[in-house]
Amino acid sequence: MICKFHDMILLRLEPDMDLMAEMEAIDVEGAVVSGIGSLHGVRIRTADESILKLEGPLEIISLQGTLTGDGVHIHIAVADSSGRVFGGHLRGCCRVRTTVELAVIPYRGKLRRVLDDRTGYSELVVLD
Repeated sequence: MICKFHDMILLRLEPDMDLMAEMEAIDVEGAVVSGIGSLHGVRIRTADESILKLEGPLEIISLQGTLTGDGVHIHIAVADSSGRVFGGHLRGCCRVRTTVELAVIPYRGKLRRVLDDRTGYSELVVLD
């Protein structure tokens, strides 16, 4: 379900939808400013660039990032059933458990990702 509220888009993802795939399918460039809900599991790239695979149930504590025509850049923090929190770059394997609620603010210009030789990553370029 998608609802436009002024300049914000609110989405609800339903059980068993793939969080990453649904964000990649959003036909808007902008900023994901809020995300809450629950997941069956998730893959996260940590600060040392290793991949952490977590099995659920997991609660999304925080989710934000950017959506561009060249892909998504999302950071996520999740808590396990003991309340331990893990976070980093969202990498996938993230099926919705009960619900995920997203808030996206569209950008009226163009957003692109371009390889930055200094970082070795595709970094955000903001165009008018």
